[in-house]
Amino acid sequence: MKNIGFLSFGHWSDSPGSQVRSGSDALLQSVELAVAAEELGADGAYFRVHHFARQLASPFPLLAAIGARTNRIEIGTGVIDMRYENPMYMAEDAGAADLISRGRLQLGVSRGSPEQVIDGYKYFGYVPPEESTATRDPLAPFPAPDADMARQHTDVFLKVIEGKGFAQPNPRPMFPNPPGLLPIEPQSPGLRDRIWWGAGTRATAEWTARQGMNLMSSTLLTEDTGVPFHQLQAEQIERFRKVWADEGHERIPRVSVSRSIFALIDDRDRMYFGRGGAEDDQVGVIDNSVARFGRSYADEPDKLIEQLREDEAIAAADTLLLTVPNQLGVEYNAHVIESILTHVAPELGWR
Repeated sequence: MKNIGFLSFGHWSDSPGSQVRSGSDALLQSVELAVAAEELGADGAYFRVHHFARQLASPFPLLAAIGARTNRIEIGTGVIDMRYENPMYMAEDAGAADLISRGRLQLGVSRGSPEQVIDGYKYFGYVPPEESTATRDPLAPFPAPDADMARQHTDVFLKVIEGKGFAQPNPRPMFPNPPGLLPIEPQSPGLRDRIWWGAGTRATAEWTARQGMNLMSSTLLTEDTGVPFHQLQAEQIERFRKVWADEGHERIPRVSVSRSIFALIDDRDRMYFGRGGAEDDQVGVIDNSVARFGRSYADEPDKLIEQLREDEAIAAADTLLLTVPNQLGVEYNAHVIESILTHVAPELGWR
């Protein structure tokens, strides 16, 4: 059995063919797709977070709205760029959204992806330290000051959602205070165990395990050893779990991978994704580093099943996130999800 959810970038544009033409469309259709996915039997609704772009940005109003409209499905992000976040305010938002969803939040956080603007986090009021810890520690998985800042913001966020008091109470408050130092409110028990880090390298996956966070790995790794993407990602997962065990964490960690997978069931599928032939990984450069991009899958169900059997990282993960082309609308994306759940997942033992 495997948890299967979707991951949406939440794009909108007024280009021909787009059924998501405004920010309102993107938000409202995201809610409707989550509702539809739950009805189809999917396990998760996850959303990318990008700033300065016609994509979903501030996630918590959306997550809370989905939490109020659904009953079972997990609700998450993949990922929140922590360079932009006030960890205290984020802790309040996350606690509230988790309570509204009755404990179904699964928050993916990270350093974030390449931006639409230069140093966008500075416009949000966050300036990283002058020196990166990576300049002092050659084994540090974070190679730049802005990545260190993301890690520092995350560390504060993780501490305050644990519920311990830290703020000195006013001796003459407007309302009576409980005794002792005061924590961030509202608190949502168990949220700390449902925080994921989006790791782009094997070293960062090991750091993630040491922090006691779940591992989220996408279709991109910012390193390349010459082996196929799925094997490199499987090694990343193996290293994460080894360090997790070495650290002695009590709970079992979760691991997700994302993939673009399309079962060619009808003429619409063939029109959009029926390119023919198997795709290969791609190697390129991101942020001055060599990166390996995982292939997409699009084929008839029987062929798709055989291709997916060979993906070692999907086999190793407990959660699979299907990236969806959200601009094609709710009805078509629900069809994409249903096709995998119905025609592919059972044959692979995922259902």
